[in-house]
Amino acid sequence: MRINRRKTRAVRVGGVVVGGGAPVSVQSMTIPHPRDRRGTIDQIHALERAGCELVRVAVPDQEAVEALPAIKAGVGIPLIADVHFDHRLALKAAEVVDCVRINPGNIGPWWKMAEVIQAARDWGIPLRVGVNGGSLERPLLERYGYPTAEALAESALNAVHAIEDTGFTDMKVSLKASDVHMAVDAYWLFAHQSDYPLHIGITEAGTAMTGAVKSAIGLGWLLSQGIGDTLRVSLAADPVEEVKVGFEILKSLELRHRGVNVIACPTCGRVEIDVVRLANEVEQRLGHITAPLNVSVLGCVVNGIGEGKEADIGIAGGQGMGILFKHGKLVRKVPSEELVDVLVDEVEAMALERRDGHAPDADSSDAAAAASGADLALVDAAASTAGHDLPMMPSR
Repeated sequence: MRINRRKTRAVRVGGVVVGGGAPVSVQSMTIPHPRDRRGTIDQIHALERAGCELVRVAVPDQEAVEALPAIKAGVGIPLIADVHFDHRLALKAAEVVDCVRINPGNIGPWWKMAEVIQAARDWGIPLRVGVNGGSLERPLLERYGYPTAEALAESALNAVHAIEDTGFTDMKVSLKASDVHMAVDAYWLFAHQSDYPLHIGITEAGTAMTGAVKSAIGLGWLLSQGIGDTLRVSLAADPVEEVKVGFEILKSLELRHRGVNVIACPTCGRVEIDVVRLANEVEQRLGHITAPLNVSVLGCVVNGIGEGKEADIGIAGGQGMGILFKHGKLVRKVPSEELVDVLVDEVEAMALERRDGHAPDADSSDAAAAASGADLALVDAAASTAGHDLPMMPSR
């Protein structure tokens, strides 16, 4: 499957380019109220270590706004302020952060939105225009009767066109719903008539397992169609897990190549070692590796090398003895109790070799380079344009 990504404008959020051919970025959101400056900063640091590239903080009150300068000074990735209802919070946040997320459906009269747009323009930051099923404008709800994909798409398009009328175009857009079908259809509708970069996600997706499945299905379909420039996997879990799931979705589609990809057999009656325990231990102990490496953990010595031939390195176990192999070739036999330690040591050495040898990072594509710095205007000029009419939905 070849993925042809949708051509979009490029928007710069701090040091990260969103859209314009740049790699799909992974973001998350902090849990503590920003008044807990230390807790918020510590959580962002944990997210950074996991690979998070953009981070959003809720700004529900004046106390949160006042905490933003300290938080911004204490972190290394772009900071996004998430504002609802009170546009004055957005005006103050714009002085500090790298982007403001605003929902036109709950911010109030248009003059308030106009002030937020002007603040973003004054401070040279983009807006994320986020609409969702829980806060659609009353006229749209009256027309459609209830939240629908068409209503979400129309809400987002109305907001984008109104903002464009002020001369402001530095924005990315999200159309989130907790229903997978509705979210996918809304994004598809919008993507076929606008070239603004899209932040994709299934909102309120659920617990770690349920939310990961919903997100993999919804975001996986969108990304396979070339739709999506940045994403958040929304989980009722530690936000570090959101980042991990996000990267796994991108890695499975070969859109990003960061960190270890563990290939493990599903176990069967031939297995003579605890593959489940070993695979989980390997994944945990190699979580700090950023080099893109395929690592196999297999339970059958006889078939291990053949089944793991696509891996850079792997182990296969048996009773009392296992094997270590690289690129489908046996390296040596290893006592079973030493398998994981040997594998971790070997992977760390391979990662170090790649770093010292300056092996090209699969995320550092020509498109990403072209989308950096002064070339943003060129990327914008090359982005596709589309009309304002809603297209027909694709047949399922």
